[in-house]
Amino acid sequence: MIIHLFSWLFVTPICLILLSVEPNVALGQCLGEQQSLLLQLKSNLVFNASKSTKLVTWSSNSDCSAWEGVSLDGEGRVTGLSLSREWISYGIHNSSLFKLQHLKSLDLSLNNFNSTIPDEIGNLSALSHLNLSNAGFVGQIPITISHLTNLVTLDISTIILLMTSTLKLENPDLGMLVQNLSKLEELYLDGVNMSAPGSEWCKALSSSVP
Repeated sequence: MIIHLFSWLFVTPICLILLSVEPNVALGQCLGEQQSLLLQLKSNLVFNASKSTKLVTWSSNSDCSAWEGVSLDGEGRVTGLSLSREWISYGIHNSSLFKLQHLKSLDLSLNNFNSTIPDEIGNLSALSHLNLSNAGFVGQIPITISHLTNLVTLDISTIILLMTSTLKLENPDLGMLVQNLSKLEELYLDGVNMSAPGSEWCKALSSSVP
């Protein structure tokens, strides 16, 4: 009798937990809308499929929880995207990437986008980690990065010898870029062409970063 009572007490909470789970979202599975956005992203990217190790695994025949480079939260929303060294070329302007509103970590490093950083990057307000290093981005760094107030790490560094053109931080300058980034702990700007002298960099960082 004690054994039966113990079993009932153990099983009941599990049943309640299972009943409380949303019926249309299986635990660990990707939400349909999120998977659709990722497939749109892939279809609009130009990349070398023979050298890709992540994007080539993205298929409508499998759940995006099994795709390389994709991380999900417990509700099936995309929170992490790592597309480093995926041999991507050309830009990502007007991309479905910027509709992934729950994205906390984005790594596009070591590609060759050969374009400016899209203004839409500022739409990803949940981002805490952003890596755009050595990704072939050129031109002015957009002020919209300053809208990413949850950023903890930001890497926009460039190895100049590998690029024909470089990123620049002139207007907006460094002070404007980091003015709202109060959570920022790590900032990498190697190779970025900045108009402000070193003393102004220090002033901008000390007034914005804890």
